[in-house]
Amino acid sequence: MAQVAGNLQRIRNGQRRYAITPRIPAGFIQPQTLQKFIDVANTFHATLKITGAQRIMITNLKAEDVDKAWEMLGMQPAHSVSNRVRSVKICPGTTFCKRAKQDSVHLGMQLEQKYISKEMPSKMKFGISGCPNSCAESITKDIGIIGTEQGWQVYAGGSAGAHPRFADLIAEVTTEQEVLDLVDRMVAYYKENAHIERMGAFIDRIGLATFKEAVLGDDYVPSTEDTAAAPAEPVVNLPGMANEKGAMPLEAGEPITADSIVRDIIEAYPETIPALQAIGMGCLGCPSSTAEPLWQAADIHGFDVNELVERLETIRKGA
Repeated sequence: MAQVAGNLQRIRNGQRRYAITPRIPAGFIQPQTLQKFIDVANTFHATLKITGAQRIMITNLKAEDVDKAWEMLGMQPAHSVSNRVRSVKICPGTTFCKRAKQDSVHLGMQLEQKYISKEMPSKMKFGISGCPNSCAESITKDIGIIGTEQGWQVYAGGSAGAHPRFADLIAEVTTEQEVLDLVDRMVAYYKENAHIERMGAFIDRIGLATFKEAVLGDDYVPSTEDTAAAPAEPVVNLPGMANEKGAMPLEAGEPITADSIVRDIIEAYPETIPALQAIGMGCLGCPSSTAEPLWQAADIHGFDVNELVERLETIRKGA
């Protein structure tokens, strides 16, 4: 199946329809760029959808029209099938808002330029808010930053979706540069040590105290509250741990079947990840998708499960 530079949205009567979501930094868009979106929608009978990540999705595209749409927009295709920084959501901040305490636009644009589309163990979202009203919903982002009278609060581990989780407060800092330095350390530690799991699942697996001690440096002393709570059960099961259905996860050396759980496959055989992404599984790391049996994932993406099993088994055997 040829790679399409868009996300598969649905399959109806055998017809596939795709969506593309071009990058719109901080949600600010010039009129001439907005007109290009309108032209694409009119040309290909597509629909425009405002997303929660301050972007405009162009959906209901045929596969053969996706590349043409990107060309009309004058943009490079956005990454669609791998685990990367998906969005940096930014509130208006002191640039536009009378209630803002800090310049979230200036800080957020620096993070956008540095991290957008960078590869990560799982998908990652940022939220930068200029005051505690948190219009960027920073507390539900993998990395969230909230402005205060004194400076910035830096959070990690938030997520929404099927398994919502509020982010943990990692530190309160005074300057923008301190935020940038701490985010660098959090991202580096996550990339070096996480499995295919969101930031919050990673923190739950290793413990908040361990995470804070690693990213805040030698001067950090874990509080009683940090050390008292036991880490939650990890989202990504490790060898020897049971999955939600009570069955033992796939062990290295065991064959892959249609009933194998997706996250067990990628834990035991990480070399299969590109093959799964190639059929449109761009959400590896999402608890709801990786908890599915392979047959269900294949059905959702319109792919024959027997063909997929054969492909994965070939990879597993190193053939």
